[in-house]
Amino acid sequence: MAKMAFQHQAGTAMECLSIPITLHKEKDYDHEGREILKCGFKIGGGIDQDYKKSPQGYTDYGIYVTEVHEGSPAAKAGLRIHDKILQCNGYDFTMVTHKKAVSYIRKNPVLNMLVARKGVTSS
Repeated sequence: MAKMAFQHQAGTAMECLSIPITLHKEKDYDHEGREILKCGFKIGGGIDQDYKKSPQGYTDYGIYVTEVHEGSPAAKAGLRIHDKILQCNGYDFTMVTHKKAVSYIRKNPVLNMLVARKGVTSS
């Protein structure tokens, strides 16, 4: 599998352009009928994860988009698989644990993200 990751050490300056993405979550209901907000993507990575075990071949501790559901708010906003989330609502995602990133994404109804995309924001 080709490596889609960036050569970046967490916590160090990263020279790249970033792509702004604004994602508005959609209301839905869970299996118990409770209202939830869905964003339609999954993430992997974090400073507490071993990126060497990443099935996607990532080479750093960043937070990466590992799945985007078709027709979801994430897909409509332009988020893509392998995008590296650099920032979310002003919060630095380059030095965050996986759990903290998931928690932060879940608690906000609108996500203003800056992402790096291989082949667009870096070589």
